[in-house]
Amino acid sequence: MQESPSPQHLQHEEQPTSLPTVSFRDSAGTAYLPPPPSSLTVPLYLRSLYALRYLWTRLTINRKVSIGTGIVGFFVLVAIFGPLFIHQDPNALSTLSNAHPSPAHLLGTTTLGQDIFSQLVVGTRTSIFWGFLTGFLVMLVSVIVGLVGGYFGGIIDEILSLLTNVFLVLPALPLAIVLASYFPRGPLTVSLVIVFTSWAWGARVLRSQTLSLRSREFVTAARICGETNLRIIFAEILPNEISLVAANFISTTLYVILAEASLEFLGLGDATTVSWGSLFYWAQKNDALFLGLWWWFVPPGLCIAILGAGLALINNGIDEIADPRLRSEPLPKISKKQKAITA
Repeated sequence: MQESPSPQHLQHEEQPTSLPTVSFRDSAGTAYLPPPPSSLTVPLYLRSLYALRYLWTRLTINRKVSIGTGIVGFFVLVAIFGPLFIHQDPNALSTLSNAHPSPAHLLGTTTLGQDIFSQLVVGTRTSIFWGFLTGFLVMLVSVIVGLVGGYFGGIIDEILSLLTNVFLVLPALPLAIVLASYFPRGPLTVSLVIVFTSWAWGARVLRSQTLSLRSREFVTAARICGETNLRIIFAEILPNEISLVAANFISTTLYVILAEASLEFLGLGDATTVSWGSLFYWAQKNDALFLGLWWWFVPPGLCIAILGAGLALINNGIDEIADPRLRSEPLPKISKKQKAITA
């Protein structure tokens, strides 16, 4: 009499299509499938792929995030590939000054005969690059200060909280104007000045959230297992605050783009660098508003406004996803296959 296979050999779930299907045979020669994969049998890259896919689906199911991502993605593509199609120097001078928009010059020319369309496209790369880079640096400082202070507490938290409170009460834009006027002018100086004056608010929000998370069961379990403090902070606590970090990055990037344009408009940036803010600066220097040269200052203003609207939509969409009270779209369902792989 043949021995029947054990129950665990008969119970199986559908295998992920990305993994090879391997059949086994018991002592009686009956074929069976192996048990469903777990976090110990599935490669890390495959688990990460499914987790990113689920996160992307969860984000893009929100209409505001989808529309905002499309707007920001358009400007990013223009910043990356736009200058490749501009075959003339945006600062090249010509005798055709203050020309109206035409097929030869889509957005007209400046008082010195420079093509505004080429300046707008090339300036998009500068504004987008420094805007997102500065926003990332501000977010990085906020995450480090907020999580470290909230997790350790004690004298470390008191020192970091005092430093944060000092920067919270300081007027950011006037302080940035004063600092930018004492250092060499350029986008790097503007970026560092904004990082120095804009990290405190995000750090305060992340600290308050970390204070409530550091006493949770999963943090206690990580301590008992002997995990280091840095791993607990950045591998256990930080993933639970990712919505706050993302919202902080988006809102900070929006503020950074506006602040950079403001500082460059005031003449605190490098006037030879082509950017949206420098277009405003030279338009103001040459009285474009009084002369009716709307094609000089309206296009960069629209670009800043549309990009800001896209970032604001992403920020509001993330709030709706993170807060069930604001959520209007149902969350995507995760299949058994994804549960088995991401478990």
